[in-house]
Amino acid sequence: MLLTGLTSLSSIAQNKIEFKEFTLDNGLHVILHQDNTTPIVATSVLYHVGSKNENPERTGFAHFFEHLLFEGTENIGKGEYMSKIESIGGTLNAFTSNDITYYYEIVPSNQLETAIYMESERMLHPKIDQVGVDTQREVIKEEKRQSYDNRPYGTILPETMKRAFLTHPYMWPVIGSMEGLDAAKLEEFMAFHKAYYVPNNATLTIAGDIDYDQTEEWVKAYFTEIPKGPSEFYRPNVKEAVKTAEVRDIVYDNIQIPAIIQSYNLPPKNHPDSYAMSMLSTYLTGGKSSLMTKELVDNQQKALAVAAIPLDLEDGGVFLMYAITNMGVEPKDLEAEMDGLLKKVQDEGISENDFQKLQNIIENNLVSKNSSMAGIAQNLAESRLFFGGTDYINNELSFFRAVKREDLQRVAKQYLNLDGRVVLYYLPKSAQPAE
Repeated sequence: MLLTGLTSLSSIAQNKIEFKEFTLDNGLHVILHQDNTTPIVATSVLYHVGSKNENPERTGFAHFFEHLLFEGTENIGKGEYMSKIESIGGTLNAFTSNDITYYYEIVPSNQLETAIYMESERMLHPKIDQVGVDTQREVIKEEKRQSYDNRPYGTILPETMKRAFLTHPYMWPVIGSMEGLDAAKLEEFMAFHKAYYVPNNATLTIAGDIDYDQTEEWVKAYFTEIPKGPSEFYRPNVKEAVKTAEVRDIVYDNIQIPAIIQSYNLPPKNHPDSYAMSMLSTYLTGGKSSLMTKELVDNQQKALAVAAIPLDLEDGGVFLMYAITNMGVEPKDLEAEMDGLLKKVQDEGISENDFQKLQNIIENNLVSKNSSMAGIAQNLAESRLFFGGTDYINNELSFFRAVKREDLQRVAKQYLNLDGRVVLYYLPKSAQPAE
């Protein structure tokens, strides 16, 4: 077992997140953070598996297991997993992304051992049977109907991603293909689980009102016996080619008001330019004082709302920007104004005053990320996985502070390239031409 001590002091203008970390013989990496100010604890497990690890014919497996692993275990009855945590005054949830699957519980600190046991059960004795598979298939179909099919503008992300990525597995949605899930056999689900939901592909993080020695003792007691998984894991070795031509399309949706979506490909999540791009998205559309909100919503009143989502992903994500037109405004007219504002940033950059305000917003956002035990637990795990070391959580602000004002102009020119972007017009179905 590898053991490291408490981290050294290196925080910059933020509270130091002290932690202890070690790795069990089966490969499970454990991160502990002690904060005894409030009697609660967040326990989380991050599995390094997301939609990008799937077979193109069987997409949606990672998201499927996000649901299935709440079904119960060999020792926890069907439907009892959630009720057991809730009965001790806790809350729990999970999410799946293109890159990871993340489970967590927040419980009173005197119930920590129960939370550790529950996560070890999920890893060691999951119940993967036909009844659970059939149940979750229907749950996911209903989720797709509610979140995508029947929700206005609900398909923006999948419609964008399948055009932004032509070779990388990021092209398919995290929720996956319902046809593929229907066709999959129980053995396929079991094989996918065996390939990824194992200790050496996981990070266990416990943050809150804990005693280090006692928590480490419980972790070893409940997780040491879990067998190690494969020595290697499938990670797609695909580099998306730089686009040189604009992709433009129309999506007819169950909406009343048109929308414009613009998407630009980004470098990998841990690329140095990701900090400048994050700041740029905040400057363009981050709140009521942002450039596009002030100009397009308040001054020109050509848009009802504008927003940008820098979806930073492990292998390279997308900078997705959208605007909903005001009544009577043609999408092409609003798009022209959006492009004009982008060009202004590319040509002129931003003012020193705006840059200072932007830095303050970013610092406040980083403090907010670590304002709860749940936030700290997630950020500790992601720091280690994506950024090469757990102490990144204490150094993230320094990377943002290293961004110079001219960097925002540079990345705007480099990544917000009109020649290699995806542009979608979302129009009401009533505007669709008759076939």
